[in-house]
Order: sequence, then structure tokens, then C-alpha cells
Amino acid sequence: MSKLGFIGCGKMASALVEGVVKARAFLPEEIFVSDPDANAMKNLAEKTGVQTRANNLEIAVAADALVLCVKPNDVPAALREMRGELKNRLVISIAAGVTLGALARYADENARLVKFVRVMPNTPALIHKGAAAYALGENATQDDAALTEKIFSAVGKISRVEEKLLDAVTGLSGSGPAFVYTIIEALADGGVLMGLPRPLALELAAQTVAGAAEMVLQTGAHPAQLRDMVTSPGGTTIAGIEAMENGGVRAALLAAVRAATERSRELGSAK
Repeated sequence: MSKLGFIGCGKMASALVEGVVKARAFLPEEIFVSDPDANAMKNLAEKTGVQTRANNLEIAVAADALVLCVKPNDVPAALREMRGELKNRLVISIAAGVTLGALARYADENARLVKFVRVMPNTPALIHKGAAAYALGENATQDDAALTEKIFSAVGKISRVEEKLLDAVTGLSGSGPAFVYTIIEALADGGVLMGLPRPLALELAAQTVAGAAEMVLQTGAHPAQLRDMVTSPGGTTIAGIEAMENGGVRAALLAAVRAATERSRELGSAK
């Protein structure tokens, strides 16, 4: 069984640690964590039973696979701190915009001996409803892919893609929760406009979005097919859909994913 090390104990790292422990993908004694914030590290260890280490270098010594959960600007320093202990290690990075090529450069002379995987998760992973995608680096193996899926499937769903598609993943599922929150807020505002109390309007809007999404996932039906099931001729739903189309909702969402994807590409090329 591989031993797993987490560099960073922020919200996403904590969600992953809690997820893999709850799913029994790893035993607590097989997981090591480090973070400059001693309280965050202590709290995570007390909650899950995982092991702590004083710094990143000690994590690299103890673990076979490392999950890099630091801010993009902190990636170079984190990898250089572990220099000399990365040989034959798997390094899974969730740092947004940091390409596989950049990770290899930051590892310097160790690059050809390190196996890198780049993952783009999203914030619903914090409640174990995440949607993630990953790309393998040049040296990464199918076993590394399986381990990556084992970790991230504990907090949601994960798919393998080519690295060039990760910017689109960022634009869709990475930024997507913010787009959906905007939709939920707008639906709730519509309910308030029509006389509903705001708490009830917000609850109905959020549950409606959650339920509709689950229908897509569980039935495997195309969204248009499910939409047609509730769209009666001359009824209320088709009147609302007409208003949505006139308001450009579909075009706005297409443009939002495009803009977020292009921004991701810009940020990645700057590193």
C-alpha cells in the first residue's frame, strides 16, 4: 500500500484527506500532512487520525505519493524544498494554472525522475460532490492514474483528459459552481419578485437545481429530453423558456465558459 503525503492543509487538502479516510482508500496511519499553519495541521490530524510532519521535506521522505495542495505561487518553493527526495515519487498537483512543464522545471534536475499528474478539482469536493479532471505527465504510469482516481473519487467524480483540455475543464467545472450560484440567486430573486419569502425562495431554487442535476446524472438522459418532460404545450414552462431564450441565458453561459477558459490559458502561459 502506498503512503500518501499532503503538502498543505487548506480546505481542499482537508476535504481530500477526510474523503480518502472515510472511503477507506487509505488508513490514517498511511497519510502524512504538513502545513506552515500548525493549528490547521493539528486540527486535521485530530479529526482524521493522520500523521503530521514538521515540513515538506519530511513528507517527501515518508510518503510514496505527494499531493501538492498549495497556492500556485508557492509551488516552486515547495518542490525545491523537497529536492533530492522526489526521485521516483508521484507528485499530484492541484495548483491552478501550473502546467506539467512548469512542474518539471521547478523540480530542476529531478524532473526526469519525478512522475507528475495535474488535477483540476472544484469546490464542491468540500462536500464530496466534486467534479475533477486530470492529465498525466510524461513519466506517469497507469498505476499513477489509478492512484489519482482513487484519491479524487473519494470526494466526487474524476475523468482523465489531455492536458490541453484542462483549461476548458477550469472554465466549465472549475468556475462553473460560481455560474450555478448566480443562477440559483437569480431563480430565488424571481421567486421573491412573485411574492415568495426569500428563505423559501432560496431553498426552493437550490433544491430545484440540485434535483435537476441529479436527474441528469442518474438517468443518463440528455438535458433537452428531461426538459421536454416538463414542458407542456402552451404551459408555464415553455413560457418561461421563451423568456430565457429572449434574455440570452444560453448564450451568456456559453460565453462565461469561453471567457473562463481563455483566462485560464492566459494565466497558465504567464507561468
